[in-house]
Parts: sequence; C-alpha cells; structure tokens
Amino acid sequence: MGGALFRAIGALGEPPMRRVVALSLALAVLSFAMLWLAIAALLYHTSLFEWRVMNWLVDLLGGLAVLGLTWLLFPAVVTLIMSFYLERVAAAVEATDYPERGPPRSQPLGEIVAVTLRLTMLTLLLNLLALPIYLLFPGINIFFFLALNGYLFGRGYFEVVALRRLDAGEARAVRNRFAGRIFLGGVVIAGLFALPLVNLVAPVIATAFMLHIFEALPRAPGASLWPRP
Repeated sequence: MGGALFRAIGALGEPPMRRVVALSLALAVLSFAMLWLAIAALLYHTSLFEWRVMNWLVDLLGGLAVLGLTWLLFPAVVTLIMSFYLERVAAAVEATDYPERGPPRSQPLGEIVAVTLRLTMLTLLLNLLALPIYLLFPGINIFFFLALNGYLFGRGYFEVVALRRLDAGEARAVRNRFAGRIFLGGVVIAGLFALPLVNLVAPVIATAFMLHIFEALPRAPGASLWPRP
C-alpha cells in the first residue's frame, strides 16, 4: 500500500497530470473559500443552539470555529465539486501505468452523480453528528476521525475507480471481498485530507492511490471481475 501511495504522489509532476493538478488546486482553493464564507455566515447570523451558552461559545471561538468546521467539511465538498474531473485523473494514471488496459466502461451521468453525492451527504452528515466526539474527547477524536472517514473515503474513492471497469454489483462484490484493504486505503486518504496544503491536491492523490490499490487486488482462479487483456 505504501508503494501505491508513493506512485500516486510521484505522478503529480508527470505531464499527463500537471493540468489536472493545476485545475485541482484552483477548484480546491475556491471550494475552501466558499465553504469558509458559508460557514462564517451561518455561525455569525444564525442561532444554531437552543442554549445561549452554546451560541455564546460559538461567537467567542469566532474564527477558530469557522476554520475547524471548514477543515472538517472540506473533503466532502471538494470531492463533490471535483467529481467530474476525477475521471481525468484515473484516465491519466491508466495511460501512464496501465497502458494495456482497454477503454473504461461508459458510465451513465446519473451513476457518477449518485456515487459522489452519496459520499458527500454521508460524509457531511456523519461528521456533523460526530462533532461532539471531536470536541469533547481529545486524543480519541483523532482515531475516531480516521476510522469514520477512512470507511467513507475508502468506499467512495473505491467506487470512483472501480465503476470505470465494473458494474455496480461487481464493484460491491469486490469491495466486500477486500473490505479491510479498502478501509486502510481510506484511512490514508483521510490522513491526506487532514494535512494542510496537502489537502488541496488530496482528491487527485486519493484517486490515483485507490486506482493503484484496485489494480493490485488479486483475483481468485477463474474470476472475471476485472479481466485483463
């Protein structure tokens, strides 16, 4: 898995990826700024809690509260915004590292939207529900964040790359069979999103990383889930 991550990071400077990386940076910065403004407006102009003490605490924390929530929700939002460009990342990686692969299956637009929208909504909802744990249990909150988002991002980014080659039923079967490996890959992706500056290109690295994991999955004898030429 470490080799897959290093290959994904090393590919950022290769010619097929440079334009995608530049676009990723621009979209990520724009996403972060928009999310920051939206959360700031929500916190400063809305009473989110019935307890006055909680609203007073939010006002007191000010910029820290805005930054914390922006950081927490940024991975889901930027993944949704970049969903249509992650296909380019996967195609660039395949062209460089897996040229023997044939063209991917034609994905319906509805399938792409459904996958990324489901990932986004689940990530936003579950992380907001987990906010008390993040705030009240220092130390444990780090492991909880990695476990929760490791599952979500492992599943989400696996579907991004797997559905290029498999239909939904086949992708689900492969995901269930290699759930542990995909979860560990998701934990790595969650860690990337938690790192300053790295999180701006995390969707690109995550897609390339998960594609390498997918291509390295062993097949049972006679299996035809992802036939190779």
